[in-house]
Amino acid sequence: MTLDAKIISRTNAESLIPVETSSEIIKEVPKASAALQLFKQLPNMSAKQKTLPIASTLPTAYFLNGDTDMKKTTNAEWDKLTLTAEEIAVIVPIPEAVFDDAQYSMWDEIKPQIVEAFGVAIDEAVFFGVNKPASYPEAIVTQAIAKSNTVQLGTNEDIAGDIIGENGVMAKVEAAGYKVTGFYADSTLEAKFRNLRDKNNQLLYTPGLTAETPVSLVGRPMMYDETGIFDAEQALLIAGDFSKAVYSIRQDITYKVLDQAIIQNTDGSIAYNLAQQDMVALRCVMRLGVQIAAPANRKGGENRYPFAVLTPAA
Repeated sequence: MTLDAKIISRTNAESLIPVETSSEIIKEVPKASAALQLFKQLPNMSAKQKTLPIASTLPTAYFLNGDTDMKKTTNAEWDKLTLTAEEIAVIVPIPEAVFDDAQYSMWDEIKPQIVEAFGVAIDEAVFFGVNKPASYPEAIVTQAIAKSNTVQLGTNEDIAGDIIGENGVMAKVEAAGYKVTGFYADSTLEAKFRNLRDKNNQLLYTPGLTAETPVSLVGRPMMYDETGIFDAEQALLIAGDFSKAVYSIRQDITYKVLDQAIIQNTDGSIAYNLAQQDMVALRCVMRLGVQIAAPANRKGGENRYPFAVLTPAA
């Protein structure tokens, strides 16, 4: 018995992906990623790599000792940070029969899931190092712990002290010569924040009940993990100067409908034979580079780092 070959025409395939939805997804991915909302976006990359100069040594000035004292010299040095565009991708196989039987738009159903998947992949890599490309910087939580920029929950009189007190995570960042511009936290911390007050009984935490009043802590924006990427055994909250974390997009999300491909498992076995099984697959690809800068400043030493983390109690 032989099977009749089936081909999805270009016209039919294009109808599955209306042109306007591509630009919609490009706009939505940053909203699905905490990193891309908190980090500073640089202009799009025109090549696989982009370099950024950062100050590594600052010049020094001197007072003169008298009218004829010799003036001294100084120097300044710069290092080079390199952003390398790395690829994020996923393939979504879908039986043709599903399209035939669906009473709704399959694209509208799958689009939010693809957006969330890309956001999760980015956040896991940059914050905790999960599946991190080799060219990306050390994960923020990993590096903050290595630099001893940590405060254990319960170190101070309350969680407010652990975050904003003299021995809190904000102080760790400030001691390195940087300013805390925002927080990213595990969602379980919200219950601990709701009744935080200062000595004048004023609320320190704004819950963000409307779009006009976003979530904030001591005037800095606060984001919670809504996708479960936080490893609460390593960190409960990240505080830092997020202007020092940068990203640049090399390639916005592109799509290709596959109908004649063979999709393999990681062990080499065949998962799907699209042509033989009357299936199509949507291949989604995005490329972006990420870097963390720790430029020299007058306050921080060689071990400076612009992020600190609140770690769980022992």
